[in-house]
Amino acid sequence: MGKLLASSSSSTVSTILLLASAFNILGVLEGSIGVNYGTVADNLPPPAQVAHFLLESTIINRVRLFDTNTEIIQAFAHTGIAITITVPNDQIPHLAKLGFAQEWVKSNVQPYVPATNIVRILVGNEVISPENKLSVASLVPAMKALHTALVGASLDHRIKISTPHSLGILSSSSPPSTGKFRQGYATRILKPLLRFLRATNSPFMINPYPFFGFSADTLDYALFRPNSGVFDENTKLSYTNMLDGQLDAVFSAMKLLGFSDIEIVIAETGWPSQGESSQLGVDAESAAQYNRNLMQHVTSGAGTPLMPNRTFETYIFALFNEDLKPGPPSERNFGLFQPDMTPVYDIGILRPKAKSSIPTSPAPVSPRPGGPKEKIWCLPKTGADVEALQRNIDYVCGLEAEYCKPIQEGGECFLPNTVKAHAAFAMNAYYQGTGKNDYDCDFEQTAAISTVDPSYGNCKY
Repeated sequence: MGKLLASSSSSTVSTILLLASAFNILGVLEGSIGVNYGTVADNLPPPAQVAHFLLESTIINRVRLFDTNTEIIQAFAHTGIAITITVPNDQIPHLAKLGFAQEWVKSNVQPYVPATNIVRILVGNEVISPENKLSVASLVPAMKALHTALVGASLDHRIKISTPHSLGILSSSSPPSTGKFRQGYATRILKPLLRFLRATNSPFMINPYPFFGFSADTLDYALFRPNSGVFDENTKLSYTNMLDGQLDAVFSAMKLLGFSDIEIVIAETGWPSQGESSQLGVDAESAAQYNRNLMQHVTSGAGTPLMPNRTFETYIFALFNEDLKPGPPSERNFGLFQPDMTPVYDIGILRPKAKSSIPTSPAPVSPRPGGPKEKIWCLPKTGADVEALQRNIDYVCGLEAEYCKPIQEGGECFLPNTVKAHAAFAMNAYYQGTGKNDYDCDFEQTAAISTVDPSYGNCKY
């Protein structure tokens, strides 16, 4: 589930923690929907165009990269979109050495933060499944070395370390309560890895794909359609979809090792829209059903039978169809969008232009006026989520401390000491300081442009 970040003012921490507790109890924290941005293609649009498209035209607020492509990382600067970068598998043995890890962070991370909101580094992808002994043995040491390098650069609170796994790490998964890690890896690799994740407050990341596990009899079960379900005799719990079964099998394996408290993130999941003509369930309608139902399910707060009242940070695979990927045709057709950025099918992630241009604040607001001398401000929308506003504060204050001096204790705008008031000042300071661009007053749809001056007393916006 999402976690609240520390307030920029220590006096607001208790309020935030109380709100977080209440939200967790009610099970209403919204999960974050991200997308995997793969680039195994020769026809993709420029990264700057992609970043602008995601920010302006979609609700996607998280992007996972499979490498450290500098052009892409730079393209997402000042968007606020949370970026995950990846260490290639073949570099893992080198990163086990602290000196190499420090140089890696210095070259691939430090030049781009905080302008680009890098939130996570993944050490490889599905490292355990191919059984490359050197990479597997180096995995946890590399994660530890990278974390130590982040600590040395004072970035460990901003950026977390993890690694995604395929379901191949399980030796048993059905029924879900019998889930266990493969013999030989459970104690030697996964237990130290889970211990590291717990110590650094990082998530366990998994790539569950019902697409690779369904049969003709279980297609409805895989697509979240109405079905007879699966009953787990051990727990007496019923499963209505395959994804819940896969997640609970992973949870059971973690619990068996004593790590049921660690957050689970869905690093990859998706469904192809095209494949061999003989393939069952491989069409745009099925892909749309899976991804639409997936988004609704992981953000609903329902959780799974063994993990009720949870939401899951989830990354859909993939952003684009990738024409150079090897393998069967389905491998090249997991994309939500064509290379020209038209949707392959609709799953509700596009923002209607008319809707996005009409703010929901009761204050007199309007799209950015054309007159250069018109005074305008960027303020939170009515009803904006407190956690989202806190993230806005942390982002702006981390980007440029000068923006936030007036809302520090003793500052002209410290009172009223509320998250909303502090967010209003910080968000507007960022908007004014970056040139009053429309896209700099979005903040994941929590802000809107206003023509009403919010200044009061000595607090000048």
